[in-house]
This record gives sequence, structure tokens and C-alpha cells, in this order.
Amino acid sequence: MSRPCHARIDLAALRHNYQLACDLAPAAQAVAVVKANAYGHGAIAAAKALEPLAPVLGVACIEEALELRDAGIKKPILLLEGIFSADEVSIASEQNFYLMVENLEQVQAIIQANVSQPLHCWLKVDTGMHRLGLLPEQADGALSILKASDNVHSDIIIASHFASADELDNPSNQAQLECFDHLIAQSEQTKGLAQSLANSACVLGHPQAHRQWLRPGFMLYGASPFTVPHTNADKLKPVMSLVSEVISVRPIKAGERVGYGGKWQAERDSLIATIACGYGDGYPRHAPSGTPVLIDGQEAPLVGRVSMDMITVDITELKDIAIGCTAEMWGQNLCVNRIADAAGTIGYELLTRMPARPLRVYSE
Repeated sequence: MSRPCHARIDLAALRHNYQLACDLAPAAQAVAVVKANAYGHGAIAAAKALEPLAPVLGVACIEEALELRDAGIKKPILLLEGIFSADEVSIASEQNFYLMVENLEQVQAIIQANVSQPLHCWLKVDTGMHRLGLLPEQADGALSILKASDNVHSDIIIASHFASADELDNPSNQAQLECFDHLIAQSEQTKGLAQSLANSACVLGHPQAHRQWLRPGFMLYGASPFTVPHTNADKLKPVMSLVSEVISVRPIKAGERVGYGGKWQAERDSLIATIACGYGDGYPRHAPSGTPVLIDGQEAPLVGRVSMDMITVDITELKDIAIGCTAEMWGQNLCVNRIADAAGTIGYELLTRMPARPLRVYSE
């Protein structure tokens, strides 16, 4: 490896985080969500690490599922957005892909398809997020149609998704839960069906929503979905560390400027380190001066604009920094959410937008 920027992926931490989800809801089963290239960590490696533990893996679409099958993954795979065209139904049947069903067009495509074996279906109900899902009043009719079809396995699961689960005190969480529970109580078709409500934030902070199936995603990769400390989220272990090295160190005089556009000006004689990592490596371009960077375990502020391949850091207050010193942009010692917050985004985006250039280096 020549250019030093790379992403270290701790698979033991990944499994720890999955086990934490299971421990928090011991009566439930947990889908291990590896969509979006396992939130930037590498879907194949993550799926192989989680397959011995998880009864079902979760992805967004059939292309992601087929990639895992081609890599030798055998466990059932849930397509969280369901099908996008009718021809995907027969493929799902052949490949043992479970289907999230969120509209009546998908229902019709499933019952009209020529399938090799009955499909496992999860019926999504819109309880207030208003993004995907059947209206509550449509659920009984859709369930009746699916149950009557030989194309559908009898173990249908009814699901929904919270809009604000990461905001622990948001009243919409209770409103959505009550909407869901009212449907279950009033419907003849939902009796005896397993339920799934809990994404990562629900797994960690809303035990009343655990039900029979969890859907942990972001938490598997070791970052909290909350903006405040939380007892359960504090037990997570970061999986990705974006690391590189100092490639240059230079003194500058007070009044001199650093980086494109000279947007940062030294107020004193300073020492500047250049690190081989930039927005081409997934570091957020809009991270402002002052964003923390760790160099040899010492925290220092980013200064100047983020370049495609490099960032510059004020190391005036640090000790014994030289070319070759290790830099951590986020990871085990510097939470990705801190960098995201400084850049005006969320940890989800920084992880999932990791480009291919930084080599993923996997360890146990």
C-alpha cells in the first residue's frame, strides 16, 4: 500500500454491535441491514461476518441482494424497498429474497407472477412517516389478497417505520405506535402476524417498539443515531476508522494563509501538518476550520479548505509530530458524529458516501 489513506474495518466490533441489538430485545429476531454497501463498510465482507449470527440480511434493492448471492451469501435477504418492476418477483422467489410490500401495485405483481416457490412478504403500513407503506385502511384488503395467493408464504410480517425515532421525546413516536397498535387491534387479518417496527434508534431507545423483528442498520456500524448521550448507544463500538498519515510539516508566520482561497489566516506563528486525505477519500468538503483531527492520539483543528486529496491541520500545540505520524479522521478514538456535526450533516451520510478509493482493510 503506497498512499496511506485507508479505512480500517473492525469486523469484531460489527458483530458486537449486532449482538447488542439482540441483547436489548432477547425475545426478538434481528435483520442485519447491510444496504448501501453496508453503510460504506463493504457489503460482502459485512454480510459474511454477520451471516453466522443473523437469520435475515437486509438490503435496499434486488441489485444489492444479487451481489451478496454472487459472493456466496446463503441466508434469506429482505428487499427493504420491495420490487421496482414485476419481473423481479420471480427472481426473488428463485433466490429466497424476502419482499417488503408497500403498495397495491406490488401486491398485484406478486400474486400474478410465475414463481418457483412461495414468497416471504413483509407488509409495510404508513403510520405517519408518509414515505412508503399502505394506508392503514388498505392493510386488511392487501393482507386478504396475499394470504389467498399460493405465491405467498403464510408467515407474513406486518411492519412500519418511525419518522423521528432518533428524537426520543418526539410525540410523533407515540402517535405512530398508537396508529400501528390500533390497526393490529381492529384488524382480523393481522391477528397472529409477527410485527416489525424497530430501526436502530428504536432498538436502542424505544423498547416498546421492539416486537418480534428488529431492523438494526446504522447502529451495527458503531455510531449512535442520537444527538445526545444514551446509555445503550454508548455501548456501541465504532467499526470504521478512516486513517492516513502526515505527509508534510511546515512552519508559517503570523498573517500567512493556508489552503485554497486562503480562507484561514494564522493569528500567530504556527506549525501546519498536511494529511493525505480529502473529499476524494470521503472526508466532507464542507468541514470548517476547527473540525477535530487526531494525530498520534492528539486532537488538533482542521484549518483551511478541504482539498480533494489533502487536509491541513494546525499542530502548533501538539508534541513530536512529524512526517509519517498516524492521523485519524474518525473512528475508534474520534466519533464520526462529531465530524458530521461540524460539517452540518449526519454520520449516516459520511459513512455511506465513502468512495472506493480508500482501501478497506478488514480485521477481526
